[in-house]
Amino acid sequence: MRTTSGTAATAAPTGAERAASTRERILDAAERLFAERGLDNVSHRQIAAAAGQGNVSAVNYHFGTTADLVRAIVRRHGELVEALRARWVDEALVSDELRAWVSCLIHPVAEHLESLGSPTWWARFTALVATDPRYRELIATELEQSDGLSRTASALARLAARLPEPVRLERGEMTRLLAVHVFAQRETALADGTPVARATWRGSADGIVDATVGLWQAEVTG
Repeated sequence: MRTTSGTAATAAPTGAERAASTRERILDAAERLFAERGLDNVSHRQIAAAAGQGNVSAVNYHFGTTADLVRAIVRRHGELVEALRARWVDEALVSDELRAWVSCLIHPVAEHLESLGSPTWWARFTALVATDPRYRELIATELEQSDGLSRTASALARLAARLPEPVRLERGEMTRLLAVHVFAQRETALADGTPVARATWRGSADGIVDATVGLWQAEVTG
Protein backbone atom coordinates (compact mmCIF):
# COMPACT_ATOMS: atom_id res chain seq x y z
CA MET A 1 0.00 0.00 0.00
CA ARG A 2 1.16 3.56 -0.78
CA THR A 3 0.04 6.87 0.60
CA THR A 4 -1.03 9.75 -1.65
CA SER A 5 2.48 11.18 -1.40
CA GLY A 6 3.88 8.01 -2.95
CA THR A 7 5.69 6.73 0.14
CA ALA A 8 5.13 3.17 1.33
CA ALA A 9 2.64 2.89 4.18
CA THR A 10 3.56 0.82 7.21
CA ALA A 11 1.26 -2.14 7.60
CA ALA A 12 -0.71 -2.18 10.82
CA PRO A 13 0.34 -4.98 13.18
CA THR A 14 -1.85 -8.05 13.14
CA GLY A 15 -3.73 -9.26 16.18
CA ALA A 16 -1.14 -12.00 16.70
CA GLU A 17 1.70 -9.48 16.53
CA ARG A 18 -0.01 -7.20 19.03
CA ALA A 19 -0.58 -10.12 21.38
CA ALA A 20 3.06 -11.20 21.10
CA SER A 21 4.23 -7.65 21.80
CA THR A 22 1.97 -7.43 24.84
CA ARG A 23 3.30 -10.73 26.16
CA GLU A 24 6.89 -9.51 25.81
CA ARG A 25 6.11 -6.28 27.65
CA ILE A 26 4.45 -8.22 30.45
CA LEU A 27 7.41 -10.59 30.73
CA ASP A 28 9.86 -7.67 30.83
CA ALA A 29 7.84 -5.86 33.49
CA ALA A 30 7.33 -8.97 35.62
CA GLU A 31 11.01 -9.91 35.54
CA ARG A 32 12.04 -6.41 36.59
CA LEU A 33 9.48 -6.09 39.38
CA PHE A 34 10.13 -9.57 40.74
CA ALA A 35 13.89 -8.92 40.77
CA GLU A 36 13.52 -5.56 42.49
CA ARG A 37 10.73 -6.33 44.97
CA GLY A 38 10.63 -10.09 45.43
CA LEU A 39 8.24 -12.76 44.23
CA ASP A 40 5.68 -12.14 46.98
CA ASN A 41 5.55 -8.37 46.75
CA VAL A 42 4.30 -7.89 43.21
CA SER A 43 0.67 -8.16 42.08
CA HIS A 44 -0.68 -8.87 38.62
CA ARG A 45 -2.18 -5.39 38.68
CA GLN A 46 1.27 -3.84 39.24
CA ILE A 47 2.78 -5.92 36.46
CA ALA A 48 0.03 -4.92 34.04
CA ALA A 49 0.50 -1.25 34.90
CA ALA A 50 4.30 -1.45 34.48
CA ALA A 51 3.75 -3.12 31.10
CA GLY A 52 1.51 -0.26 30.00
CA GLN A 53 -1.65 -2.35 30.03
CA GLY A 54 -4.86 -0.61 31.04
CA ASN A 55 -6.60 -3.94 31.48
CA VAL A 56 -5.66 -5.19 34.95
CA SER A 57 -6.48 -8.78 33.92
CA ALA A 58 -3.90 -8.75 31.10
CA VAL A 59 -1.48 -10.96 33.02
CA ASN A 60 -4.15 -13.55 33.75
CA TYR A 61 -5.33 -13.45 30.14
CA HIS A 62 -1.91 -13.94 28.56
CA PHE A 63 -0.27 -16.22 31.15
CA GLY A 64 -2.65 -17.40 33.85
CA THR A 65 -1.18 -17.83 37.33
CA THR A 66 1.97 -16.33 38.79
CA ALA A 67 3.61 -19.75 38.47
CA ASP A 68 2.78 -19.75 34.75
CA LEU A 69 4.29 -16.29 34.43
CA VAL A 70 7.46 -17.32 36.27
CA ARG A 71 7.73 -20.40 34.04
CA ALA A 72 7.44 -18.25 30.93
CA ILE A 73 10.26 -15.98 32.10
CA VAL A 74 12.46 -18.96 32.94
CA ARG A 75 11.75 -20.57 29.58
CA ARG A 76 12.37 -17.39 27.58
CA HIS A 77 15.89 -17.02 28.94
CA GLY A 78 16.56 -20.75 29.10
CA GLU A 79 16.08 -21.23 25.38
CA LEU A 80 18.60 -18.50 24.60
CA VAL A 81 21.17 -19.83 27.08
CA GLU A 82 20.76 -23.35 25.71
CA ALA A 83 21.61 -22.12 22.22
CA LEU A 84 24.79 -20.51 23.54
CA ARG A 85 25.69 -23.60 25.55
CA ALA A 86 25.70 -25.81 22.45
CA ARG A 87 28.91 -24.15 21.23
CA TRP A 88 30.63 -24.59 24.60
CA VAL A 89 29.67 -28.26 24.70
CA ASP A 90 31.10 -28.80 21.21
CA GLU A 91 34.39 -27.28 22.34
CA ALA A 92 34.43 -29.28 25.58
CA LEU A 93 34.00 -32.52 23.64
CA VAL A 94 37.33 -31.81 21.94
CA SER A 95 39.43 -31.11 25.06
CA ASP A 96 37.39 -33.19 27.54
CA GLU A 97 38.95 -31.31 30.46
CA LEU A 98 37.28 -30.43 33.75
CA ARG A 99 37.65 -26.69 33.18
CA ALA A 100 36.06 -26.94 29.74
CA TRP A 101 33.02 -28.76 31.09
CA VAL A 102 32.64 -26.41 34.05
CA SER A 103 32.76 -23.54 31.56
CA CYS A 104 29.75 -25.11 29.82
CA LEU A 105 27.76 -24.45 32.98
CA ILE A 106 28.93 -20.91 33.65
CA HIS A 107 29.95 -19.05 30.52
CA PRO A 108 26.72 -19.36 28.51
CA VAL A 109 24.91 -17.64 31.38
CA ALA A 110 27.47 -14.83 31.41
CA GLU A 111 27.25 -14.43 27.63
CA HIS A 112 23.48 -14.16 27.84
CA LEU A 113 23.68 -11.57 30.61
CA GLU A 114 26.15 -9.60 28.51
CA SER A 115 23.78 -9.72 25.54
CA LEU A 116 20.93 -8.24 27.59
CA GLY A 117 22.69 -4.90 27.90
CA SER A 118 22.35 -2.74 30.99
CA PRO A 119 20.58 -2.84 33.34
CA THR A 120 19.65 -6.49 33.76
CA TRP A 121 17.28 -8.20 36.18
CA TRP A 122 17.49 -11.83 35.13
CA ALA A 123 20.28 -12.90 37.53
CA ARG A 124 18.40 -11.57 40.57
CA PHE A 125 15.15 -13.08 39.34
CA THR A 126 16.86 -16.46 38.91
CA ALA A 127 18.33 -16.35 42.41
CA LEU A 128 14.89 -15.66 43.89
CA VAL A 129 13.21 -18.46 41.96
CA ALA A 130 16.02 -20.94 42.63
CA THR A 131 15.70 -20.50 46.40
CA ASP A 132 11.90 -20.45 46.60
CA PRO A 133 10.44 -23.89 47.40
CA ARG A 134 7.34 -23.08 45.34
CA TYR A 135 9.31 -22.51 42.15
CA ARG A 136 12.53 -24.47 42.58
CA GLU A 137 10.98 -27.61 41.10
CA LEU A 138 9.71 -25.54 38.19
CA ILE A 139 13.27 -24.58 37.29
CA ALA A 140 14.45 -28.17 37.73
CA THR A 141 11.78 -29.37 35.31
CA GLU A 142 12.85 -26.82 32.71
CA LEU A 143 16.53 -27.69 33.13
CA GLU A 144 15.83 -31.39 32.67
CA GLN A 145 14.92 -30.58 29.07
CA SER A 146 18.36 -29.09 28.38
CA ASP A 147 20.48 -31.41 26.26
CA GLY A 148 23.55 -29.27 26.90
CA LEU A 149 23.18 -29.45 30.67
CA SER A 150 22.53 -33.18 30.55
CA ARG A 151 25.70 -33.81 28.56
CA THR A 152 27.68 -31.53 30.84
CA ALA A 153 26.41 -33.25 33.99
CA SER A 154 27.34 -36.65 32.56
CA ALA A 155 30.84 -35.45 31.69
CA LEU A 156 31.40 -33.97 35.14
CA ALA A 157 30.22 -37.18 36.80
CA ARG A 158 32.68 -39.16 34.67
CA LEU A 159 35.60 -36.82 35.31
CA ALA A 160 34.85 -36.82 39.04
CA ALA A 161 34.33 -40.57 39.26
CA ARG A 162 36.84 -40.76 42.13
CA LEU A 163 34.33 -38.93 44.32
CA PRO A 164 31.60 -40.87 46.13
CA GLU A 165 28.21 -40.23 44.55
CA PRO A 166 26.84 -38.24 47.53
CA VAL A 167 29.87 -35.95 47.32
CA ARG A 168 29.40 -35.49 43.56
CA LEU A 169 25.78 -34.52 44.14
CA GLU A 170 26.80 -32.16 46.93
CA ARG A 171 29.40 -30.44 44.78
CA GLY A 172 26.95 -30.17 41.92
CA GLU A 173 24.59 -28.30 44.22
CA MET A 174 27.45 -26.10 45.45
CA THR A 175 28.30 -25.27 41.84
CA ARG A 176 24.72 -24.26 41.10
CA LEU A 177 24.47 -22.07 44.20
CA LEU A 178 27.84 -20.45 43.54
CA ALA A 179 26.96 -19.50 39.98
CA VAL A 180 23.43 -18.31 40.73
CA HIS A 181 24.35 -16.14 43.67
CA VAL A 182 27.63 -14.67 42.38
CA PHE A 183 25.91 -13.51 39.21
CA ALA A 184 22.96 -12.16 41.22
CA GLN A 185 25.28 -10.34 43.61
CA ARG A 186 27.13 -8.73 40.70
CA GLU A 187 23.86 -7.66 39.12
CA THR A 188 22.74 -6.14 42.42
CA ALA A 189 26.01 -4.25 42.77
CA LEU A 190 25.70 -2.87 39.24
CA ALA A 191 22.13 -1.75 39.95
CA ASP A 192 23.22 -0.07 43.19
CA GLY A 193 26.29 1.54 41.65
CA THR A 194 28.67 -0.20 44.05
CA PRO A 195 32.07 -1.68 43.09
CA VAL A 196 32.23 -5.12 41.47
CA ALA A 197 35.12 -7.58 41.60
CA ARG A 198 35.26 -8.10 37.83
CA ALA A 199 34.73 -5.55 35.07
CA THR A 200 32.67 -7.78 32.78
CA TRP A 201 30.25 -10.69 32.94
CA ARG A 202 32.87 -12.81 31.19
CA GLY A 203 35.38 -11.89 33.87
CA SER A 204 32.89 -12.83 36.55
CA ALA A 205 32.35 -16.17 34.81
CA ASP A 206 36.12 -16.77 34.74
CA GLY A 207 36.23 -16.25 38.51
CA ILE A 208 33.36 -18.67 39.09
CA VAL A 209 34.98 -21.27 36.83
CA ASP A 210 38.30 -20.95 38.72
CA ALA A 211 36.54 -21.49 42.05
CA THR A 212 34.38 -24.32 40.74
CA VAL A 213 37.30 -26.25 39.27
CA GLY A 214 39.01 -26.06 42.66
CA LEU A 215 35.81 -27.21 44.32
CA TRP A 216 35.55 -30.31 42.13
CA GLN A 217 39.25 -31.15 42.57
CA ALA A 218 39.24 -30.79 46.36
CA GLU A 219 39.92 -33.84 48.50
CA VAL A 220 37.12 -35.45 50.49
CA THR A 221 37.30 -35.39 54.28
CA GLY A 222 35.05 -36.95 56.86
